[in-house]
Amino acid sequence: MIHHTLFDYRGVIVDVDPHFRVGAQMKAQDRRPKFQHDDSQPWYHVLIDGTANHAYVSEQNLEPDAEGGPIDHPEVITYFNTLSKDGYVSHPHKVH
Repeated sequence: MIHHTLFDYRGVIVDVDPHFRVGAQMKAQDRRPKFQHDDSQPWYHVLIDGTANHAYVSEQNLEPDAEGGPIDHPEVITYFNTLSKDGYVSHPHKVH
């Protein structure tokens, strides 16, 4: 579970890319983020707490979630079995 330091939201990571990855459709439209970032850092797919939204976030903008508690997102049950004292326990076939 994470906290986004710029946009002040909580979330849970469900996948990671070792480097920024643009899908074919985005690449065709040239929608790569215009802000500066370190391409050598991982990018995370995050379910955002209190919404049905996803985010694609650079590691440099994340910190561990100090609040704790469950993430309110409709897809949490798709990726995770339960919430333990150490965080979410993933379905082995869903989280990379």
